[in-house]
Amino acid sequence: MTFKLELSDNAIFKTVFDSIASIIDEVTIIFDSEGMRLNALDRSHITFVTLELEPEVFDEYICDEPEKVAVDCTKFNQILKKCKTNDIIQLTIDEGNFIIVFEGDATRRFKIRVIDTEYEAQVPPNINHNVNIKVPSNMMQDALNDMLIFSDKLKLLIDENYLKIISDGEFGDVDIKYLHGENILEVAQSIYSIEKLKDIFKASKFSKECNVGLGNDMPVMITFELPTRDGVLRYLLAPRLEERG
Repeated sequence: MTFKLELSDNAIFKTVFDSIASIIDEVTIIFDSEGMRLNALDRSHITFVTLELEPEVFDEYICDEPEKVAVDCTKFNQILKKCKTNDIIQLTIDEGNFIIVFEGDATRRFKIRVIDTEYEAQVPPNINHNVNIKVPSNMMQDALNDMLIFSDKLKLLIDENYLKIISDGEFGDVDIKYLHGENILEVAQSIYSIEKLKDIFKASKFSKECNVGLGNDMPVMITFELPTRDGVLRYLLAPRLEERG
């Protein structure tokens, strides 16, 4: 059995797992002939994450038989943070260990123990949002930093013209409007945790734009897609219904 992955665009991994490790403690990654993927729900059952990377994302992708690799997200992310800009990432499996190699000015090899766990496939909720718009990922990340000045929660509201991001607290409020320019026929709004959204938007470098799917008092769906369309990172974040009204 041969398993080997090589990735020169290491920012993809670094960005994705910096975000995921802020949300998920342990994750099972599936490798097979169709690519690399994971589905995971955080311990508080607030955030669901889905990642799909097709073989074309990688410079080299060899996976003769399906593999399931369960790892500690924090440790994996700490390793990826050691990857330098021009390093090539190589992934292999050896005797219950996940091997991460950085090829650059030197060859650096890290070995992380695979967690022995009974894997139960996580299935994302089937939610259809009638209101969907594309927005700049960096704009959303900047807006979230602004929102934290006065509160730990915010309202996302989409109407026919604008995405509105609103946060208010005891000492003041923040109101940001983004003209989306899309054909929206109804209004949708919900309230969410700012910190949870900030964790999600650590992945903003995955793609310049993201799709925001919104409903009334429903989980928000935030989807990042690689420009080549062979990689998708998607989050579902539950609303703060206790704040309704």
